[in-house]
Amino acid sequence: MNWKSLGRTFGWILPISLLSAALWVPLPVPAQTDSAAQSAQRKTSNPYTGDLSIFETPGRDERLQINRVMDMLGIGPGKNVADIGAGSGWFTVRAARRVTDSGTVYAVDINPEAISYIDQRAKKENLQNIKTILSKPDDPQLPAGRIDAVLMLKTYHEIAHPILLLRNLRSSLKPGAKIGIIDRNGNGENHGVNKDVIVREAAQAGYELRDTQDFVKADGMDYLLIFTAKPD
Repeated sequence: MNWKSLGRTFGWILPISLLSAALWVPLPVPAQTDSAAQSAQRKTSNPYTGDLSIFETPGRDERLQINRVMDMLGIGPGKNVADIGAGSGWFTVRAARRVTDSGTVYAVDINPEAISYIDQRAKKENLQNIKTILSKPDDPQLPAGRIDAVLMLKTYHEIAHPILLLRNLRSSLKPGAKIGIIDRNGNGENHGVNKDVIVREAAQAGYELRDTQDFVKADGMDYLLIFTAKPD
Protein backbone atom coordinates (compact mmCIF):
# COMPACT_ATOMS: atom_id res chain seq x y z
CA MET A 1 0.00 0.00 0.00
CA ASN A 2 1.37 3.44 -0.94
CA TRP A 3 1.09 6.72 0.93
CA LYS A 4 -1.84 7.99 -1.24
CA SER A 5 -3.96 4.87 -0.81
CA LEU A 6 -3.16 4.85 2.91
CA GLY A 7 -4.35 8.45 3.13
CA ARG A 8 -7.62 7.62 1.39
CA THR A 9 -8.19 4.72 3.77
CA PHE A 10 -7.81 6.90 6.88
CA GLY A 11 -9.26 10.05 5.36
CA TRP A 12 -6.17 12.26 5.25
CA ILE A 13 -3.63 13.32 2.70
CA LEU A 14 -0.08 14.32 3.53
CA PRO A 15 1.27 17.30 1.61
CA ILE A 16 4.14 16.32 -0.66
CA SER A 17 6.56 18.58 1.26
CA LEU A 18 5.73 16.90 4.57
CA LEU A 19 5.87 13.48 2.97
CA SER A 20 9.34 14.22 1.63
CA ALA A 21 10.45 15.48 5.04
CA ALA A 22 9.12 12.35 6.70
CA LEU A 23 11.13 10.14 4.37
CA TRP A 24 14.34 12.22 4.47
CA VAL A 25 17.06 10.93 6.76
CA PRO A 26 20.18 13.09 7.21
CA LEU A 27 23.44 11.44 6.31
CA PRO A 28 26.10 11.35 9.04
CA VAL A 29 28.86 13.94 8.76
CA PRO A 30 32.28 12.26 8.53
CA ALA A 31 34.28 12.75 11.70
CA GLN A 32 37.44 14.79 11.38
CA THR A 33 40.50 12.56 11.29
CA ASP A 34 43.26 12.88 13.88
CA SER A 35 45.67 13.96 11.18
CA ALA A 36 43.38 16.74 10.00
CA ALA A 37 42.58 17.79 13.55
CA GLN A 38 46.18 18.01 14.66
CA SER A 39 47.12 19.90 11.50
CA ALA A 40 44.63 22.53 12.59
CA GLN A 41 45.93 22.52 16.16
CA ARG A 42 49.57 23.35 15.55
CA LYS A 43 52.17 23.93 12.88
CA THR A 44 55.24 21.86 12.06
CA SER A 45 58.64 22.79 10.67
CA ASN A 46 59.73 21.92 7.16
CA PRO A 47 61.94 18.81 7.14
CA TYR A 48 65.62 19.63 6.69
CA THR A 49 66.90 18.89 3.17
CA GLY A 50 70.26 20.66 3.17
CA ASP A 51 73.84 19.53 3.65
CA LEU A 52 73.72 16.49 5.93
CA SER A 53 77.28 16.97 7.14
CA ILE A 54 76.02 19.89 9.25
CA PHE A 55 75.09 17.39 11.96
CA GLU A 56 78.67 16.18 12.34
CA THR A 57 79.92 19.14 14.36
CA PRO A 58 82.72 18.36 16.84
CA GLY A 59 81.62 18.00 20.44
CA ARG A 60 78.01 17.12 19.65
CA ASP A 61 78.29 13.87 21.62
CA GLU A 62 79.13 15.79 24.77
CA ARG A 63 76.58 18.55 24.22
CA LEU A 64 73.74 16.06 23.73
CA GLN A 65 75.18 13.61 26.31
CA ILE A 66 74.22 10.88 23.88
CA ASN A 67 75.83 8.04 25.85
CA ARG A 68 73.73 8.95 28.88
CA VAL A 69 70.64 9.04 26.65
CA MET A 70 71.41 5.56 25.31
CA ASP A 71 71.88 4.29 28.86
CA MET A 72 68.42 5.58 29.79
CA LEU A 73 66.87 3.95 26.73
CA GLY A 74 68.51 0.61 27.54
CA ILE A 75 70.51 0.51 24.32
CA GLY A 76 73.19 -2.16 24.56
CA PRO A 77 74.50 -5.34 22.90
CA GLY A 78 71.84 -7.37 21.12
CA LYS A 79 69.18 -4.64 21.11
CA ASN A 80 67.20 -3.54 18.07
CA VAL A 81 67.00 0.24 17.80
CA ALA A 82 65.07 2.62 15.52
CA ASP A 83 66.49 6.03 14.65
CA ILE A 84 63.42 7.84 13.29
CA GLY A 85 64.33 10.92 11.27
CA ALA A 86 67.88 9.62 10.99
CA GLY A 87 69.20 12.38 8.73
CA SER A 88 72.94 11.93 8.34
CA GLY A 89 72.95 8.82 10.53
CA TRP A 90 74.78 10.64 13.33
CA PHE A 91 72.90 8.72 16.02
CA THR A 92 72.51 5.60 13.86
CA VAL A 93 76.23 4.83 13.80
CA ARG A 94 76.65 5.46 17.53
CA ALA A 95 73.76 3.15 18.34
CA ALA A 96 75.12 0.55 15.90
CA ARG A 97 78.43 0.40 17.77
CA ARG A 98 76.53 0.08 21.06
CA VAL A 99 74.33 -2.84 20.01
CA THR A 100 77.28 -4.66 18.38
CA ASP A 101 76.84 -7.23 15.62
CA SER A 102 74.21 -9.05 17.70
CA GLY A 103 71.82 -6.10 17.40
CA THR A 104 70.37 -4.01 14.60
CA VAL A 105 69.78 -0.31 14.06
CA TYR A 106 67.04 0.76 11.68
CA ALA A 107 67.74 4.17 10.17
CA VAL A 108 64.36 5.60 9.19
CA ASP A 109 63.85 8.71 7.06
CA ILE A 110 61.42 10.09 4.47
CA ASN A 111 64.28 11.71 2.52
CA PRO A 112 65.81 9.41 -0.15
CA GLU A 113 69.04 11.42 -0.05
CA ALA A 114 69.38 10.73 3.67
CA ILE A 115 68.86 7.00 3.10
CA SER A 116 71.52 6.94 0.39
CA TYR A 117 73.88 8.97 2.61
CA ILE A 118 73.48 6.52 5.52
CA ASP A 119 73.94 3.49 3.27
CA GLN A 120 77.25 4.89 2.05
CA ARG A 121 78.28 5.86 5.56
CA ALA A 122 77.55 2.40 6.98
CA LYS A 123 79.63 0.81 4.23
CA LYS A 124 82.49 3.26 4.77
CA GLU A 125 82.49 2.72 8.54
CA ASN A 126 82.08 -1.07 8.12
CA LEU A 127 78.86 -1.22 10.14
CA GLN A 128 76.90 -4.16 8.81
CA ASN A 129 74.18 -4.03 11.46
CA ILE A 130 72.49 -0.93 9.98
CA LYS A 131 69.34 -1.27 7.91
CA THR A 132 67.85 1.78 6.20
CA ILE A 133 64.12 2.33 5.69
CA LEU A 134 62.63 4.93 3.36
CA SER A 135 59.48 5.57 5.34
CA LYS A 136 56.22 7.46 4.93
CA PRO A 137 55.47 10.71 6.79
CA ASP A 138 52.87 8.93 8.93
CA ASP A 139 54.39 5.44 9.16
CA PRO A 140 57.98 4.43 10.01
CA GLN A 141 57.36 1.04 8.34
CA LEU A 142 59.45 -0.87 10.83
CA PRO A 143 59.22 -4.67 11.15
CA ALA A 144 56.56 -5.92 13.54
CA GLY A 145 57.50 -6.77 17.12
CA ARG A 146 61.24 -6.15 16.69
CA ILE A 147 62.13 -2.85 18.33
CA ASP A 148 63.58 -2.47 21.84
CA ALA A 149 64.25 1.28 21.74
CA VAL A 150 63.46 4.30 19.57
CA LEU A 151 65.03 7.73 19.41
CA MET A 152 63.65 10.76 17.60
CA LEU A 153 66.51 13.23 17.80
CA LYS A 154 65.52 16.81 17.01
CA THR A 155 62.99 15.60 14.45
CA TYR A 156 59.60 15.40 16.18
CA HIS A 157 58.80 19.03 15.34
CA GLU A 158 59.10 18.11 11.63
CA ILE A 159 56.62 15.21 11.74
CA ALA A 160 53.47 16.25 9.90
CA HIS A 161 51.21 13.59 11.46
CA PRO A 162 52.78 12.73 14.84
CA ILE A 163 49.78 10.99 16.41
CA LEU A 164 49.28 8.73 13.42
CA LEU A 165 53.00 7.98 13.18
CA LEU A 166 53.15 7.04 16.87
CA ARG A 167 50.13 4.78 16.47
CA ASN A 168 51.70 3.05 13.49
CA LEU A 169 54.90 2.62 15.48
CA ARG A 170 53.20 0.58 18.20
CA SER A 171 53.05 -2.68 16.24
CA SER A 172 56.84 -2.61 15.83
CA LEU A 173 57.59 -2.42 19.54
CA LYS A 174 58.53 -5.23 21.86
CA PRO A 175 56.84 -5.22 25.29
CA GLY A 176 58.46 -2.54 27.45
CA ALA A 177 60.23 -0.82 24.54
CA LYS A 178 61.30 2.74 25.30
CA ILE A 179 60.67 5.68 22.99
CA GLY A 180 62.96 8.65 23.50
CA ILE A 181 62.26 12.09 22.05
CA ILE A 182 64.87 14.85 22.18
CA ASP A 183 63.65 18.24 21.07
CA ARG A 184 63.61 21.88 22.09
CA ASN A 185 60.81 24.15 23.24
CA GLY A 186 59.17 26.05 20.42
CA ASN A 187 55.93 26.74 18.60
CA GLY A 188 56.20 23.92 16.06
CA GLU A 189 57.31 25.96 13.07
CA ASN A 190 60.57 27.29 14.55
CA HIS A 191 62.32 23.90 14.75
CA GLY A 192 61.01 23.20 18.21
CA VAL A 193 57.83 22.13 19.98
CA ASN A 194 56.86 22.49 23.62
CA LYS A 195 57.19 19.25 25.53
CA ASP A 196 53.63 19.40 26.89
CA VAL A 197 52.41 19.18 23.27
CA ILE A 198 54.39 15.97 22.73
CA VAL A 199 53.12 14.49 25.99
CA ARG A 200 49.53 15.22 24.97
CA GLU A 201 49.95 13.81 21.45
CA ALA A 202 51.73 10.70 22.73
CA ALA A 203 48.88 10.07 25.18
CA GLN A 204 46.37 10.29 22.32
CA ALA A 205 48.45 7.72 20.44
CA GLY A 206 48.44 5.32 23.39
CA TYR A 207 51.71 6.06 25.22
CA GLU A 208 52.61 6.84 28.82
CA LEU A 209 55.31 9.29 29.90
CA ARG A 210 57.93 7.46 31.94
CA ASP A 211 60.63 10.09 32.38
CA THR A 212 61.44 13.67 31.52
CA GLN A 213 64.91 15.20 31.70
CA ASP A 214 66.41 18.57 30.88
CA PHE A 215 70.08 17.61 31.02
CA VAL A 216 70.33 17.53 27.21
CA LYS A 217 72.64 20.44 26.31
CA ALA A 218 71.73 22.07 29.64
CA ASP A 219 70.55 25.19 27.84
CA GLY A 220 67.05 25.38 29.26
CA MET A 221 65.57 24.71 25.82
CA ASP A 222 66.33 21.08 25.01
CA TYR A 223 64.64 18.17 26.78
CA LEU A 224 64.42 14.38 26.74
CA LEU A 225 61.09 12.58 27.08
CA ILE A 226 60.81 8.81 27.45
CA PHE A 227 57.58 6.94 26.75
CA THR A 228 56.32 3.37 26.72
CA ALA A 229 53.20 2.05 25.01
CA LYS A 230 50.17 1.55 27.21
CA PRO A 231 49.03 -2.07 27.52
CA ASP A 232 46.41 -3.02 24.91
